[in-house]
Amino acid sequence: MTRKPDVIVIGAGLFGAFTAWHLARAGLSATIVDRGWLGAQSSGANFGNLRLQGRMPAQYALSLLAQEFWEDFEAQIGEGCEYDRTGHIYFASSEDGRKTLLKYLAASNENGLVVEALGPEDLARLVPGISPAIKTGSYSDRCATANPRLATPAVCRSFLRAGGTLEQGWHVSDVRREGDGFVVTSQDGRTMSSAVVVNAAGNWAGAFAESFGEAVPMFGAGPPQFVTEPLPYILRPVLQAVEGDVIVRQIPRGNFIFAGYPRTRSNADGEHTFVPPQKIRAGMAALCRAMPGIAGADIIRSWSGVEGYLPDMLPVIDRSRTTQGLFHAFGGSGGGFQIAPAVGIALSALITGSEPLCDLTPYRIDRFGSDLVASEKIGKEFDRD
Repeated sequence: MTRKPDVIVIGAGLFGAFTAWHLARAGLSATIVDRGWLGAQSSGANFGNLRLQGRMPAQYALSLLAQEFWEDFEAQIGEGCEYDRTGHIYFASSEDGRKTLLKYLAASNENGLVVEALGPEDLARLVPGISPAIKTGSYSDRCATANPRLATPAVCRSFLRAGGTLEQGWHVSDVRREGDGFVVTSQDGRTMSSAVVVNAAGNWAGAFAESFGEAVPMFGAGPPQFVTEPLPYILRPVLQAVEGDVIVRQIPRGNFIFAGYPRTRSNADGEHTFVPPQKIRAGMAALCRAMPGIAGADIIRSWSGVEGYLPDMLPVIDRSRTTQGLFHAFGGSGGGFQIAPAVGIALSALITGSEPLCDLTPYRIDRFGSDLVASEKIGKEFDRD
């Protein structure tokens, strides 16, 4: 017998999980289907940074809305995700970096986020062991971190408690329009039907959108990441080089967690992003330049994720422009973890016919014309191959 929920959400990452959670709370029956396991791709393998400063000006409304949810996550979801308001420091190691940092600082303050400029003494106070060669920084105390391995499962459990349904290992092979809705078929022949389908399929969402006549220039990639052995706890805020070669935080048990650029393109089938050993060596060298006392620490694990990127480094959050009842939420472009709660708020509003709480024009699926301006980050943060 074919099941008929009000909404089928394809993809059990955070975009899909938060959208389904909000729909269930609004009284709709929703089912999440995923080809693998919930949060198994970028939602569970990212750095865990809830960074606000340095966002594109157009994204601040969405980002600040999301942060309000993260700050109330445990009360809303019913369990925690190791949310920690650590603060976030940008630092500059070059003159070009200093100019970029000051531009980010001004944009943050103009868009409702209070950011403080830091000099050498401020940096030394906030980051014991930082290199004395680093003399310029900025600090936001509202930025935070959370554990990506805990966040998506927590949201999905709350969704299930609200009456939703989750199907893992449900590999979608076909979605077709039939009558007033859709029939979704799995690789092993199971079917569901619904009036509404949400495309939150992560790195596979671009191919899904293209099958409905909405091609987007998305590609898969991920940053090199590693974790060190436990060391004495000295670093409270996230520390990030505005040039991008160092993003580091320390968890209370002492391990330093590192991410950095350039990102690596995912392999051809989109299943994995492998970390070249030379990127681990380069990342550790950059980290030691910023914090010399870490030199000699052992790296105990390295990894990356499969993240979907779009040329303007903004996601798609929109209703389909070709197919009634189809909605899209994908392409987090390296910042999707932080904005995910607001993506769910915004897309569930579109689905239920409510007014979204922020302007979604920057996230339209039909914005990829010849006049689209690519983000300057594309040239700086990715391998050239």
